[in-house]
Amino acid sequence: MTIKLSGRIDSSNAAETEAKINQQIGDDSGELTLDASDLAYISSAGLRVVLRLKKANPATKVINCNSEVYEIFDMTGFTEMMDISKAYRKLSVEGCEVIGEGSNGKVYRTDPDTIVKVYKMPDSLDEIHRERELARKAFIMGIPTAIPYDVVQVGDLYGSVFELLNAKSFSKLINAGENVDTLAEQSIEILKTIHATMLKSGELPHQKDEVLRWAEFCKPHLPDEIGRKLVELVEAIPDTNNMLHGDYHIKNIMRQGDENLLIDMDTLSVGHPIFELGQMYLAYQGFSELDHEVIKGFLGIDRDTATRFWNCSLKCYFDDKDEAFIDDVVMKAKIIAYTRLLRRTIKREPDQQDIIDNCKKHLCELVPVTNCLYF
Repeated sequence: MTIKLSGRIDSSNAAETEAKINQQIGDDSGELTLDASDLAYISSAGLRVVLRLKKANPATKVINCNSEVYEIFDMTGFTEMMDISKAYRKLSVEGCEVIGEGSNGKVYRTDPDTIVKVYKMPDSLDEIHRERELARKAFIMGIPTAIPYDVVQVGDLYGSVFELLNAKSFSKLINAGENVDTLAEQSIEILKTIHATMLKSGELPHQKDEVLRWAEFCKPHLPDEIGRKLVELVEAIPDTNNMLHGDYHIKNIMRQGDENLLIDMDTLSVGHPIFELGQMYLAYQGFSELDHEVIKGFLGIDRDTATRFWNCSLKCYFDDKDEAFIDDVVMKAKIIAYTRLLRRTIKREPDQQDIIDNCKKHLCELVPVTNCLYF
């Protein structure tokens, strides 16, 4: 139950307010949320009302406090004994430049110093706070990442605010004429740092679990032997605890001054690096295989440039390996990529039969000649 508070709650009306709240609650013993978005002031008498509500229902929480009301709760120790949150600053992104978009959100530049990632689902606050914690975890472990410093409300949606002083994505830098090979090398420096970071079991979700769900979903849509072997190949990938970014591409790498930083950390996970390479193949090659114009909308570069960036990234990542080894890894990455794309298309765009057929074709060609998906 959510009950809205408004105006002032002080000694003159605290008893009446408490009686009205208890009348609304009745026999309801579920979680009680007090919405303080219209509450201008609360005195000690009002605080005692909240305290009695909390004792009667331990799940009571207060949301959308303005700065003054929140400070009262904070100064009196209420924020230490119960869930009390501030109101979110309202922000408009109308007319702002879109600098990136993923499955979870869209990233806007609101001014030269600030970008905002607006999540697409209205009930995304838990996900936003989770991403903030993941970004802090990555930062502490030495990953060069931008940490969101504020949560804002954008219409009916919510977003994370990052301070990136005049930062430009690698996509923008490529379009500004910077050397593609050099930028690919710099992106792989960060990626190697990420993959060299080992976490304890349970610290982050395991990407293998997610990919196994993709394979199980795709299994009935493939010939029996292909579907069965696909699942077995994924199951056989070693359970490593390498950190993975999960959405690694040129729009999620920003240059700020002389430093390159990562954004969009909500997909952090652990697992074998082949999972990351599969996602990267999809970003730079797989998504735009049938329609080369797709990549311009997704990454802001043309297909030829994306291919060059991908190939240079592979050479930098496997700098001590020969071409045959790299080709073998690409085959493995393709299986991960087309499994993901097949599942995604069937679930989200089932009318895109050409994409579905193309994914099935690749999997039917690659799975039978592949002995393992790891390197």
